[in-house]
Amino acid sequence: QLQLVESGGAFVQPGGSLRLSCAASGFTGFTLDHYAIGWFRQAPGKEREGVSCISGSGGITDYAESVKGRFTISRDNGKNTVYLRMNSLKPEDTAVYYCAAVRFWSCSLRSGGYDNWGQGTQVTVSS
Repeated sequence: QLQLVESGGAFVQPGGSLRLSCAASGFTGFTLDHYAIGWFRQAPGKEREGVSCISGSGGITDYAESVKGRFTISRDNGKNTVYLRMNSLKPEDTAVYYCAAVRFWSCSLRSGGYDNWGQGTQVTVSS
């Protein structure tokens, strides 16, 4: 079982930027490079949606259409951390953002395949 801790959420004005971090820890000898990481978000009254994901090696990434060109996912396996850089933020990006992990060679924006989840970090975009 992995422990995932998100950070970096904040209140920001439209057009602003944030960088979210997802720090992973686990059993002795654990390395994050065997795990795909996904970022998901859930706004009040809405279903959880996939935002972005990255494979263990970092060679495969995917983005929801709503964030393409604005968000960038990256990872530093040496630090067991995955990042989500969010630029040109819009009010509709307001949500609790979660990271999730699963042992998988690729990655997916579907939440059902992930079996390790963080507690989430709040992002609020408002003027």
